[in-house]
Amino acid sequence: MTPGKSEIQQKATISQMGKGMQVEGFYLVRNMNIKTSANNKAYGDYTLGDQTGEINAKLWDVSEPDKCPKVGDFIKVRGLVTEWQGKLQLRMDRFRPVQPEDGVTLDGMVPSAPEDPQSMVEAIESYVARIDHIDIKSIVTLLLDEKRPLLAYYPAALKNHHAIRAGLAFHTLSMLRMADGVLAVYDFLDKDLVYAGVILHDLAKTDELEAGESGVAVQYSVEGMLLGHISQGVMMIGRAGETLGCDKEVVTLLQHMILAHHYEPEFGSPKRPAFPEAEVLHYLDVLDARMYDMHKILENQEEGTFSDSIWTLHNRRLYKKTF
Repeated sequence: MTPGKSEIQQKATISQMGKGMQVEGFYLVRNMNIKTSANNKAYGDYTLGDQTGEINAKLWDVSEPDKCPKVGDFIKVRGLVTEWQGKLQLRMDRFRPVQPEDGVTLDGMVPSAPEDPQSMVEAIESYVARIDHIDIKSIVTLLLDEKRPLLAYYPAALKNHHAIRAGLAFHTLSMLRMADGVLAVYDFLDKDLVYAGVILHDLAKTDELEAGESGVAVQYSVEGMLLGHISQGVMMIGRAGETLGCDKEVVTLLQHMILAHHYEPEFGSPKRPAFPEAEVLHYLDVLDARMYDMHKILENQEEGTFSDSIWTLHNRRLYKKTF
């Protein structure tokens, strides 16, 4: 039964929402813009999220924009679930900041990596200990030490794959675990380059994205917009190599791995991989990103049905098997 106007579903998660429901719950502001309606009145256009999903929300007739919830805020909202162009939308009637007595935890508000962040960082560091080449190890150690506090919560993207709390550490560790299997098959690969490439390939995401301890990427930084994490990563390795006085070829090889890991110019890589370890890095990255997206999409898909078209997967529709 859909709740009437006098019936408010308390602590409603986004996945529980349905058209016509009066709801009250706790949500994270993932995106926000002040816009102007057809009748020339300001309104807030929001994306609210919790662990179960996201929903577009509207705060109508905004008279004091400075008092509106901002990106990264945790808020309690009361409103009506409507529908616009076939998608659910929440009309925000009342809101306030989350208070300590609400008992709302970060884990309950933000999609997070399925493993403990600190344990993941320690596992990544265990791979650094397995690197034998002194210059490669020195560069990775220096840069990982600089970014270590951020790995406990930083996402790997603004949207799409691993855009979750500690998603960067989870993505990196997943690739390292896959790398062990690849190295066992192709024993001619240099494990030091493979491990280093995996650890460093997205480390500059911490400079490309602006994110707080909630693990939500608010926006791209100015440098992130103008340069991107690939260029930032190449410069980061160059700086570390110069500081440590490392062999020029080692620095150049690591820089090339970062430069080429997106493979295609339209995805940000001006060079394609020019040696085996760089090629492996690209496919480890692609495989982990696609498996993450596919798992996330199919997790809540009904058995025996196809998903909607997924643009990150070249507009493919995924099928969930019945057995």
